[in-house]
Amino acid sequence: MQDVMVIEDPAAAAASLDPLRARLLRELAAPSSAAALAAKVGLPRQKVNYHLRSLEDHGLVALLEERRKGNVMERVLQATAASYIISPAALAVVEPDPEHLRDRFSAYWLLALAARTVREVGRLLAGAVAAGKQLATYAADGEITFASAASRAAFATELGAEVARLAAKYHDPSATGGRRHRLVVVLHPVLKPEAAGSAPDQEIQP
Repeated sequence: MQDVMVIEDPAAAAASLDPLRARLLRELAAPSSAAALAAKVGLPRQKVNYHLRSLEDHGLVALLEERRKGNVMERVLQATAASYIISPAALAVVEPDPEHLRDRFSAYWLLALAARTVREVGRLLAGAVAAGKQLATYAADGEITFASAASRAAFATELGAEVARLAAKYHDPSATGGRRHRLVVVLHPVLKPEAAGSAPDQEIQP
C-alpha cells in the first residue's frame, strides 16, 4: 500500500468522490471482505460488492487473497493507498495554467502552481513506484508570524533574493547528464480555526 496515490483518471476520481465508496476506501486501510464491510456500513453484501468491483476496476483497491468460507469464495481486498489526491489532470480541460497567471503576489498563481505540483509529482511518483525506485524530493514547511504587512513584504523580498542567489550558485545548464528540478516557494496566511457556524476563514492582501 502506498502512503498517497494521485488520481488522474476522471472516472477513478468520480468513483473516489462517491460518499459510500469513499467510506469503503477508508475502511479498507486494513484488509477486509465484502461481508465484513457490509456489516460495518449497514448495506447488503451484494451492493457492497458492486461498489468494490468499481473501485477495483479503477485501481483504488486491490485483491490480496481469496479464501473459501463455507460454500462461498471470500475475496479479501485492501485500498491501494492510505490517502488519495485528485490531480488537476482529471479535469484537464479546465486545469489552471501557471504560465497564464504569472504574478508572485497572486493567490490564483499560487493555486495554479500547487495544481501543477500535484500533477507533476503525481506522475513522477507513479513512475517511481512502478520502477521500484525512490523519488528524490525535498519540502519544507513552517509558520511565521509577521508584525505587519510591511515586515511580510520585506521578508518576501529577502527570501526571493536569497532563493535567486542559491539558484544561481547551483544551477549548471552545461552539466552532462544533469537533471532539471522544479523549485516552488510559497507563502500564505494560516487558516484560522473556524467557530461553529461561522463562514470560512478569509484573509485579504492589504
